[in-house]
Amino acid sequence: MTDDTFAPGLENVIAAETRLSHVDGEAGELVISGFPVEELAANATYEETVFLLWNDRLPDADELDALRDDLAARRDLADEAYEVVRAAAEDGADAMDALRMGAASANLGREDESPEEAARTAVARFPTVVAAYWRTREGEAPLSPREDLSHAGNYLYMLTGEEPSDAEVRGLETYLNTVVDHGLNASTFTARTIASTRSDVVSAATGAVGALKGPLHGGAPGPVLDMLFEIEETGDPEAYLRERLASGERIMGFGHRVYRVRDPRAAVLSSAAERFYEADGDGEFFALAAEVEETATDLLAEYKPDRPLDTNVEFYTSLLLHGIGIPRDLFAATFGVSRVGGWTAHSLEQLEADRLIRPRGRYVGDADRTWTPLDER
Repeated sequence: MTDDTFAPGLENVIAAETRLSHVDGEAGELVISGFPVEELAANATYEETVFLLWNDRLPDADELDALRDDLAARRDLADEAYEVVRAAAEDGADAMDALRMGAASANLGREDESPEEAARTAVARFPTVVAAYWRTREGEAPLSPREDLSHAGNYLYMLTGEEPSDAEVRGLETYLNTVVDHGLNASTFTARTIASTRSDVVSAATGAVGALKGPLHGGAPGPVLDMLFEIEETGDPEAYLRERLASGERIMGFGHRVYRVRDPRAAVLSSAAERFYEADGDGEFFALAAEVEETATDLLAEYKPDRPLDTNVEFYTSLLLHGIGIPRDLFAATFGVSRVGGWTAHSLEQLEADRLIRPRGRYVGDADRTWTPLDER
């Protein structure tokens, strides 16, 4: 029996069964492999989180050490892949374009890996791609990855050339864990669709990067930071926000396609940012951001009472990543550094299901045209 129900954008259509994450937009809840995001993000290392996604359980100490060692051994790119990333940077490509190019070449020299091995290679090498791009763009030589540092710590080292502090590593790990998976969003669905054809995991992750690159999905954490800097200069959050709302402009960092209440990831990253800024001695900037959030929430309820526009993940993403030293231009790419863990897990899950994703389209064009020869048109 054929169901002709039309769901624009496949909204609310259940296209897969997954154990990886559950999103409840009405209640404002996110569960990742059985753990509330608040619990997982604040406690796990990124290596523990990807092990959980890939294996449906947390690792013991020996398994965690083995995974850390394996990921560390996979970090370095083939020379040809470095050349692709360097060329992208020297040609002026933005970070997401460079990540897409680097992702496609990430398994050069390892093309015969099993899907599980390819997943590890993709996760290990995404940070190297982004860091090599950034160093080249800044006129500096890319740094070789260090096997003695954690996944998050090595990423920060490859960006700056300095060994990061424990607070910076913990802040980044909390972020990476918070955004590692989030239901069947556009990039994850893209990865699953590619995997459903029995394609390889690296191709699936590369396609997902292409979907994340689109502004309707990748979000706007950079503009949130710009807004906070502008408000800091004016010293009057309410006047600034009222002016933007009165002119019909969007306030960045608020509203979400799924959540009808405050994004639970915003709560996690707010707490992480508060801890980091208090330890770093810049508590005033965090206090300003908290005031902006409260003021914006009240004003949005006043100006747009019929639309649920609460804080989303972008608001505190900008604050936390800025605090730990991630350049603004790398915010979206750093999201990809995290989400590749979820993309690979979904790809493996889809390969195991072994079901081709093949939705139907409803034809709305003409149906009674007759051919006109070229000399009569």
